[in-house]
Amino acid sequence: MKCGFVAILGRPNVGKSTLLNQILGQKIVITTDKAQTTRKRIKGILTDEQGQIIFVDTPGVHRPLNKLGEFLLDEAKIAVPDADLVLFLVDGSESAGKGDKWIVENILKGINIPIILVMNKLDKIKNLQKVEENMMSYKTLFDENVPIVRISAKTGRNKDTLLNNILKKLPEGEKLYPDDIVTEESMRSVAEEIIREKILINTQDEIPHSVAIKVEKYQENEDIDRIYANIYCETKSQKGILIGKGGGLLKKVGTQAREELEKIVEKKVFLGLEVKVEKDWRKKDKILKDFGYVLQDS
Repeated sequence: MKCGFVAILGRPNVGKSTLLNQILGQKIVITTDKAQTTRKRIKGILTDEQGQIIFVDTPGVHRPLNKLGEFLLDEAKIAVPDADLVLFLVDGSESAGKGDKWIVENILKGINIPIILVMNKLDKIKNLQKVEENMMSYKTLFDENVPIVRISAKTGRNKDTLLNNILKKLPEGEKLYPDDIVTEESMRSVAEEIIREKILINTQDEIPHSVAIKVEKYQENEDIDRIYANIYCETKSQKGILIGKGGGLLKKVGTQAREELEKIVEKKVFLGLEVKVEKDWRKKDKILKDFGYVLQDS
């Protein structure tokens, strides 16, 4: 039986979280078209008769502009040394860019861990010659012969091929988790991420990057879960946008989040949301730690 840890690494918006949800057959990681949607390492666990693969989804790697950005980069970096395999996920509809080269030079070069180059978003490109050209631009980033798998995380195309390639690279070992476990995330953490996802979907410009969610109280009851959460932003003007005219946007976010949470817990959910201002929180170590952005052991 095979068992091991697989780190999913790549630039922002290449489809890491979409791929993980597709592989697991259910949503455990929030996904949007906004950069920095994923802010923490999240484990997704796939178990079948061949073995157990523990995927570690990481934030998109980019040059940090503040303390939060430094945390996101560290979250991605720390997942690599403990992995048995790295999936370097790239946007196959484009040729290799500066961000891809930076990841190879600063994180992947010299590591003694197998790497699979995964070309995603090939459903966006029909020109086979362009696909080959893009593939060659990524191959030149590596000295050694790194295997390449072409996929579409969105449609699931070639998912089984990717999984077979992963299993070939993983060590023999006993399962680390029970068969029915797909993630280690707590419902408190899941609630925070779903609320943040609905904000990302319904807002633009700087708002998505300036928001943090903290569940202050989570009460589980037999017939209803009661969740009380604060939405933190950095300025009064952002607070006004998040609340919306007549409280409209906050109500919309709350309704969307509540409905999704009810599907997960399979019962009624009461969701109380409040918007608060925490000036420049992305630059403050103490506040970042309070919001849960603190490095944990893998």
